[in-house]
Amino acid sequence: MRWEDFRRSDNVEDRRGETGYAGGGPSFGGGQLGIGAIVVLGLIGWALGIDPRLLIGGAEMLSGARHGGQTQSAPPPSRQAGAPSDQMGQFVAAVLAENEDVWTDILPSQKGVAYVKPKLVLYNGSTRSGCGGASASMGPFYCPNDQKVYLDTSFFRDMKEKLGGGGDFAYAYVIAHEIGHHVQNLLGILPKVQAAQQRASSKAQANAISVRVELMADCLAGVWAANAQKKYQILDPGDIDKAVRTAQAIGDDRLQKAAQGYIVPDSFTHGSAAQREQWLNTGLKSGEVDACNTFAR
Repeated sequence: MRWEDFRRSDNVEDRRGETGYAGGGPSFGGGQLGIGAIVVLGLIGWALGIDPRLLIGGAEMLSGARHGGQTQSAPPPSRQAGAPSDQMGQFVAAVLAENEDVWTDILPSQKGVAYVKPKLVLYNGSTRSGCGGASASMGPFYCPNDQKVYLDTSFFRDMKEKLGGGGDFAYAYVIAHEIGHHVQNLLGILPKVQAAQQRASSKAQANAISVRVELMADCLAGVWAANAQKKYQILDPGDIDKAVRTAQAIGDDRLQKAAQGYIVPDSFTHGSAAQREQWLNTGLKSGEVDACNTFAR
């Protein structure tokens, strides 16, 4: 992936270097989850996906919006808007630009929906989001309340060292997965998911809905890559293999096995390694949004 040749998006909000947000991570409420469960689900949330509070909340998806989010006041911001000047910031801005160009083209043509460009927030350690507090341990996530992607880029280092994935295209896949959640939001899918999870009769049923959302985002990341390759020839030999290895590494089964030594399928929220690989490849091979209907299978 030759990202140095790409344009840079100006829709980056650089909060790195900010200090003083005391809100930290999310409040889990009610003391109903044991620390072991929080650690396991936190590891899953540490992979790709929507705000991990949604995973821990089960049927309470988008609880930050429903309950008004957290109330801590953030310090006066000292943040930079536009493409950052450092290498990692430039890389993120380039990948974001490629997502903008592709989705601006294919979302109206394939689904008749205009693509609204989201902001991507870079931060170190912790910051505030429209869904409440964000911290590095949560990993990348998309907040539908403010339509922003949140990314502490230390995740890329951790992904390589702790999760067994890495490489520029694998990192681009991480970003594209989160943009996939934004596409789901634009298509009206996330609000329907929230309602379905609220109606769920059990935590297992709510988790199964979450899995469908996450697998669809994997597929949409593949759709982006397929169309970017067709239009810009972004892929180098081996790039797809790196992304597939990353998708496998962040399967719920592998994360749970590493965290607790055994697997609990009913608690899956993102999908197994095989499922994540399958749906990423579905998007890569088809290049079509309609091929990503994980809810119909």
